[in-house]
Amino acid sequence: MTKGATPIPPEASAFREGMSRLGAAVNLVTTDGPAGRHGLTVSAVCSVTDSPPTLLVCINRNAFAHDAFIANGVLSVNVLCDSHQNLSMSFARWTGEDRFGQALWEVRASGAPCLADASVSFDCRIADVHQHGTHSVLYCEVVDTRVRAGQPAGLIWFHRNFHPLEAC
Repeated sequence: MTKGATPIPPEASAFREGMSRLGAAVNLVTTDGPAGRHGLTVSAVCSVTDSPPTLLVCINRNAFAHDAFIANGVLSVNVLCDSHQNLSMSFARWTGEDRFGQALWEVRASGAPCLADASVSFDCRIADVHQHGTHSVLYCEVVDTRVRAGQPAGLIWFHRNFHPLEAC
């Protein structure tokens, strides 16, 4: 690039295609509170810090449950196993069905539903929210972590498909 030149942002479709090749864990992010019980399938989750334990969760502002997450102020990040593909697809689309009735849930300190057989679930309080482009970036302080016993096969989303991830 020539000195002083302004970089040209990638076309949205090229960016989305490139991001499809960035493998990510598949998570159900759930909430409950005054704005009701809701959940979404989300791959944009990552660790921020371990002191205090904090996760970053990105949710599209056009998602049907976006406002409920913000209003409730709590959420659970449930990292899915390979056996959860159908549950993940159910939470990825809004069908009006009782998606929560398809699994067993536990309620912990925050009040958000935690998937009983998740590989790991992080019960969180939303500490901060930033808007950027089409998404809200939620900084979530973890109040409880539950790790499933054993080593169930993980579930990643890569190139627009599910892929099991076996423990080494």
